[in-house]
Amino acid sequence: MSLKDRIQDDLKQAMRDKNQTRVDTLRLLTAAIKQREVDERITLDDAQVLAVIDKLIKQSRESIEQYEKGGRADLTAKEQADVAVWRAYLPQPLDQAEIERLVAEAIASTGAASVKDMGKVMGVLKPRLQGRADIGQVSAQVKVRLGG
Repeated sequence: MSLKDRIQDDLKQAMRDKNQTRVDTLRLLTAAIKQREVDERITLDDAQVLAVIDKLIKQSRESIEQYEKGGRADLTAKEQADVAVWRAYLPQPLDQAEIERLVAEAIASTGAASVKDMGKVMGVLKPRLQGRADIGQVSAQVKVRLGG
C-alpha cells in the first residue's frame, strides 16, 4: 500500500471515529498532496509524499516558534498536535552516527573536494535522507566536512 493510500485510509477511519482534530489534520495533508499533484501535473510517489510531509512539518515548526513568541498557547498546541500526526507517516529517523556515515559515503562517491561540490553531495543524500533526517542540519554537516 502506498503512503498516499495509507493516509486516505487513516482519514476515512478518523471520520468513522468522529475524531475531528485528526480529520482536519489529515485533510490538510491530503490537500497539500493534491495541490502539488495539480501544480506539477503528476501523481506523487512515496518519496514525494514524504517531501510534502516534511514541508508541512517545517512550516508548523516555524509557526510554533511564532505562536510561542506571541503567547498563543492554544495555537501552539494545535500545531504540535498536527506535527505529531504527520510524524507518524515518516520513516524511522536516523541516528547521528548513521547520518555521518551516509555523508562520508556520499562525499567519497561523488569525489567532492570543496564546498563547490556541495550540490553533488546533497543530490546524492537528499533522496536517501528524505523524511529521516533534517536536511538543513545534514547540509550544515556536509559544508563543515567540505571545509566551508
